[in-house]
Order: sequence, then structure tokens, then C-alpha cells
Amino acid sequence: MFNALSYKSQKWIVIIGFLLIPMSLLFTFTFYPALKLVYLSFTDWDGVSPDQKWIGWNNYVEIFQNPKIFGVFVNQIPYFLVGVVQNAVALLFAVILNRKLKGRNFFRMILFLPFIMNGVAVAFMFQFVFDTTTGSLNALLDAVGLGALKTSWLGNSNIVNYSLASVGFWRFMGYNMVIYIGALQAIPGDMYEAATIDGASGSQQFWHLTLPHLTKIIELNMFLTISGALSVFDLPFILTNGGPAGASTTFVFKTVETAFQFNNYGLASAMSIVLLLITVVILGIQNQVINRKGE
Repeated sequence: MFNALSYKSQKWIVIIGFLLIPMSLLFTFTFYPALKLVYLSFTDWDGVSPDQKWIGWNNYVEIFQNPKIFGVFVNQIPYFLVGVVQNAVALLFAVILNRKLKGRNFFRMILFLPFIMNGVAVAFMFQFVFDTTTGSLNALLDAVGLGALKTSWLGNSNIVNYSLASVGFWRFMGYNMVIYIGALQAIPGDMYEAATIDGASGSQQFWHLTLPHLTKIIELNMFLTISGALSVFDLPFILTNGGPAGASTTFVFKTVETAFQFNNYGLASAMSIVLLLITVVILGIQNQVINRKGE
């Protein structure tokens, strides 16, 4: 029967057959949950009751009017600032380790190693680093004669977010470095040779030759930095549980708390949508700024 069909009909049957299963899975596990999330954001569902009362935009109004919800974005600014420094340091190491240095592969491996470690294990490891009484960081400050700088790294509301962000710096700097190294190796060496012959210094080659070729890669790494800063959860959840006094609570942390501790799934759904929209807007602005500078 299949052989009796025309070639065009057989082609469409094969195409539909191959697309049916992946599209069904995509709709079941991606599109439907996303649409359901949008719907729930306009309800007061508690996650248990079969009743899902429609309350319109009330959840979104609550998000922007309640400083305890929207205001936690202030706690995530240190993650962004440290992320920018992280990219600069990663680029510096990439430029250095892209040269013909003895043992460069070893140093690349050492710097990349933290990225492949489990995030929860990293958090628990730094719990001992930041411990006020027996932590290795305070012990190091004592050993080098800087004991006056000892403090409660996770108990001081002024620096707790910078302390947590430094963990991300240590973990992801090597990953960004590897991306930059890959981009640097794609730049033709003849261009540097020509620039050297023309008398360009190392700094001139970096600013006028290297950086313009890294625009798209910088955009990619800044995308990862911004999206990571907006979606921080594991570090404050494990190390501080949002403390002290909510100083390290992030928006994702607040969303999870709203859903699973206070059983307000409607508000939590709206918070998820707001986070998505804010991420899209910020990344869109970043894309425009970087592309304009690249031109």
C-alpha cells in the first residue's frame, strides 16, 4: 500500500513520521508547561487545591509593589560586578596562556578544573573556607599578618553577597578563559606578524586587533554572566539560606521559597515570568550596546 503512493506523498509521510515524536515531546515537556506557567501566574493557586481562582494582574502588581520581592534584585548586583571582573581576568589569562609558554596546558587545566566540580560540593567546600572561627581564609589572613581584616564573611550583610560571588568567580573564570582561548586561536597569526612589522606594540595589537575579533565572544560570555547573576540560587541556598536577615536572598531563591514554603504557586509563577522578561530585556540592551561598539 505504501509503495502505491506517489513519491511526494511518501516524502510527506516520512517527514511527518520523523517530526511527530520529537514535536510531541517538545510540546509535552516545553510548550505546555510554559503556557501552563503563564496561566498560573494569573491565579492564586496554592499548589494543592483543584481550584485555581483567576485574579488577573494582581500577582504582577504584588511583585513590583512589594520591596521584599522585587527589591532582592539589589542583592544580585555584586554577582554582576564580580562577573565583569571575572571576564576581564579570564581574558587576561587567555591572552597569556595562548602564547607559547612552557607548561601552559597544565595551567589551563588547573584554571579550568573548578568548572567541572559539582556545584553543591563547591558550596560545601567554601563553607569551610569562610568559616569565622576555623575557616582557612581567616587563618591565611592571620598567617600573613593581616588578622585585622578577619571578619564573618557570610554573617556580614555588607559583604556576604561579594563573598558568595567570589565563589562563582573561582568556579567559572576558567570556563570563560577556555572560550576566550578558542576565540584567540581563531585569529590568523599573519595579522599579528603584519602588525609587528608595522611597529604596533603589544598593547596596540590587543586594543586594535584582538578585542575587535572577540566582540561576539565577549557578548557570549557577558550573556552567561548576566543570566547567571540573575538566576543565582545554589550558593545562597546552601551557604547562608538567604541570611543574614535576608541580605543574600536572590530572586530565584525568593521564587522557590514563595512556591514551596508559602504554597503560593500563582505568585511564584508570575515571578518566574518577570525574571524571564527582565533577562530578555537586559540581554537585548547588552546586545545592542556591544554590537554598536563593535561597529
